[in-house]
Amino acid sequence: MRLALSVPLIAGAAALAAAPSARGQAAPAVRPLEVGQTAPDFALTGATRFGVLRDPVRLSDFRGKTVVVAFFFKARTRG
Repeated sequence: MRLALSVPLIAGAAALAAAPSARGQAAPAVRPLEVGQTAPDFALTGATRFGVLRDPVRLSDFRGKTVVVAFFFKARTRG
């Protein structure tokens, strides 16, 4: 399974990995994926034009398919 990542996603993931946890401990360092490397399974909250999905969307749900993950950080905000 391959995962196509955009530059904002990689930058956003790096920022989240570098952010300290709620207990004040530093998060472990995470190396970015290499081009063509298989992505680890993860789950995200999905949304449609009708609202947020009840169940999370897992990468493993799309095994064998090309997946593109896009974040619209200003979606559903006043900004």
